[in-house]
Amino acid sequence: MTQPVATDYLREIMRDANTRTLELVHGLDAQQLIGPKLDIVNPLQWEIGHVAWFHEYFILRQKYGREKILAEGDSIYDSIAIHHHTRWDLPLFSIDDTLKYIADVHDILIERLGEGMASEQDSYLYQFTTFHQDMHNEAYTYTRQTLGYPTPKFALAAPEESEAGSLPGDVDIPGGTFLIGSPNDAPFVFDNEKWAHAVTVAPFRMARAQVTNAEFAAFVDDGGYETEAFWDADGWKWRTENDAVHPVYWQSGGQGKWLIRKFDTVIDLPPNQAIIHVNWYEANAYCRWAKRRLPSEAEWEFAATAGENGQKRAYPWGNSAPDANTANLDGRGIGVIDVAARPAGDSLHGVRQMIGNVWEWTDTTFGAFPGFSPDDYKEYSEPLFGTTRVLRGGAWPTRGRMVDSTYRNFYGPDRRDVLAGFRTCALQA
Repeated sequence: MTQPVATDYLREIMRDANTRTLELVHGLDAQQLIGPKLDIVNPLQWEIGHVAWFHEYFILRQKYGREKILAEGDSIYDSIAIHHHTRWDLPLFSIDDTLKYIADVHDILIERLGEGMASEQDSYLYQFTTFHQDMHNEAYTYTRQTLGYPTPKFALAAPEESEAGSLPGDVDIPGGTFLIGSPNDAPFVFDNEKWAHAVTVAPFRMARAQVTNAEFAAFVDDGGYETEAFWDADGWKWRTENDAVHPVYWQSGGQGKWLIRKFDTVIDLPPNQAIIHVNWYEANAYCRWAKRRLPSEAEWEFAATAGENGQKRAYPWGNSAPDANTANLDGRGIGVIDVAARPAGDSLHGVRQMIGNVWEWTDTTFGAFPGFSPDDYKEYSEPLFGTTRVLRGGAWPTRGRMVDSTYRNFYGPDRRDVLAGFRTCALQA
């Protein structure tokens, strides 16, 4: 069960999540707030209202029996009942009325919290619904990238000050048996992390860093997208149907040169930054070309959590929460940074940036752990078991309050709009 937390903390994270939402929609005009009808995005004007409805429904209404704030809210904002493609055609509230609804829900939730420690139920619900908002805020971020909107302006953002470069080579990860997943006394647990269970990992070699743009460009330039042998059957079908010949936001800059679109600006491809916006098929094809492989989910977590004397760490560097020195999270840098940056975040064995920068694809299909049972939001994980792949570690706008070394993300193998890259492992001898 969730451990009780201070009500001041719950207020703090709710206010911060709302601030980030407002930063992500600020400056967008009426047309941009609706946007084109695509499978991989929602209309932002609908999505921000949905998040407020989610708070209202799961806390105020479902748990505490409060009357609806909006009489028609369920018919507009229930994402389970409302088909994706119909969301552009709904009688949406104006942006001003939507923002008022968000503020009203926020104020009611804040006001009903007392002082001191929250109940166990409130501690779980307020954190989960805020983390749900954090996930949507990340989605708004990559929606702005997908649609070529201007770079968002985050209050806490600061540009990366130096070029850290590349970080080639592997490290040896000794094998062993460990507990993957979250124990039942963890401070907060997502349902797909239930429950910790023993897994044995054989010794392996893992790259010190995430795959860089320069490394991936070598694959592209060597005909990687045109060589069927590097792709599995589903991947080759995806590549052919989508006429993919390079990562989705890359552009040719002439012989031997690549450019990349970052929000609404085209820049030279930074060679030592982690590759981002590649899907599982692309990552797997690169591995075949490089005679490497993706890590399994268990290998990834083993490498990220190994501590002295067999103690499992919450983060690669230890048990202290992420900060600007250890991880590229929280939108501080407004983008991906060089893979050699953040040495303070190294794991016990010297693997860098396992938390932050880009989500990392694993070779594992998303599924239930032994003892799994859904929580209040029953559709959070279970409907995606068996059809998606596991990603680990978080990306540059992921909130540090939400992600740790046990957090499991999951997307379909064809998704390259999301903030995903990867690191590789050596083939077993």
